[in-house]
Amino acid sequence: MTYELTVIDQLPIQNGSEDNRPAPQLSGELAKACEQAGYKRYWFAEHHNTTYFSGPNPGTMISHIASITKNMRIGSGGVMISHYSPYMIAEQFRLLSTLFPDRIDLGIGRAPGGDGLASQALAYPADPTHGEIYSRQALDLKNFLEGSIEKHHPFNNVRVSPYEAYNPELWMLGTSGGSAALAGYLGYNLSLGLFVAPTGQKYNIIEEYLSAFEKAGHQFEPKVMIAIGAYCADTTEEAEYIAGPQLYKKTSQQSHGRNEPWVNPDQAIDKIKQFSDSEHRYFNLLKESFIIGSPKKCAARMEKLKAYWKTNEFAFLTVTHDFESRLKSYELLVQK
Repeated sequence: MTYELTVIDQLPIQNGSEDNRPAPQLSGELAKACEQAGYKRYWFAEHHNTTYFSGPNPGTMISHIASITKNMRIGSGGVMISHYSPYMIAEQFRLLSTLFPDRIDLGIGRAPGGDGLASQALAYPADPTHGEIYSRQALDLKNFLEGSIEKHHPFNNVRVSPYEAYNPELWMLGTSGGSAALAGYLGYNLSLGLFVAPTGQKYNIIEEYLSAFEKAGHQFEPKVMIAIGAYCADTTEEAEYIAGPQLYKKTSQQSHGRNEPWVNPDQAIDKIKQFSDSEHRYFNLLKESFIIGSPKKCAARMEKLKAYWKTNEFAFLTVTHDFESRLKSYELLVQK
C-alpha cells in the first residue's frame, strides 16, 4: 500500500443498518475489518448533545477498540480540549499508552463538538471556555506529557504518572492556517480537516505548518495527514447514492444553520432536487471536495491529492445511512 490510512469514526446513528446494535458496538466490527484491510490508525471523534452521533468520550472507545485489535494505532480525532483540564487529558492518555504501548494517538481540537448548552453542562458549575485559551491548553498538555512544565507554572510539581516513557503520539486537528501554525510552533503533527471546511483550503496551510515547525527547532520529523470525506462502492453511481444523505445534510447545515435529521439515500435524492441555485452550487463544491467513486476512480483521486498535499497519509470520514455500505466503502478504499 502506498498510503498510510486512518479511519475517523464519529459513531453515527445508522438507521438503515441490518444490524441494529448501537453504533459504539458496531465500531468494534468496523475496526477489526479495517485493521485486516491494512489501515494504520483508527480515530474517534467527540460530539455532545446530538441525536445523530453517539461518541462523547473518545478515551472510552479507544480503550475498547485497542483491546480487540492488535496492530492499528488507536486514537482521538479529536479530544475537544476546551472542555477539560490538560492535566486530566495527560493522565488519561498516559494510562492508555501504558496499557497499549506505541499504539495510542492523541489528537486535539479547538471546536466544542456540540452546542452552547452542552458546553455549559460540561463546564458546570464553572463557566465554559470557547477556545480563547486553546493555545495555552495545548502547550500545557504537551508539557505535562513530556515533563517539561515551566518552573513558574503553578502545577510544575504535578506528576502525570510514574511511567514517563509511555506517551501517545500528539496530533492537532485544524482547518486553517492559524491552527496549522500553532501545531507547528508547539510540535504537534497536523491533521487537516477538509471534511470540516471542504472549500478554499490551499497548500499554503501546510507551508505555514512546516515553516512554524522548522522555526521552532523541533528535533523530529513532522507528519501531515489530510482528513477527507470518502465514499467508495462498486460503481461511481452507487458511491454517489450512498454519499447523498451526508452531502444533503452538510449542504442544509451550511444553507440554513440547522441540523436536519438523517434521511435515507432516496429521500436525499428528492430533497437535493429541491435545492435553490445557491444550495446546488455549495452542494457541487462539497461533492467535488470528497472522494466519491469506484475503487479505480477513488484511487486516481487519491493520487492527485497526494501530489497536491505532498503527503501519503489520509484519514477517511464515511457516514452512510447503513453500516453495511460504510464498511464496504472502507474496504474498497484500500483497493487499487
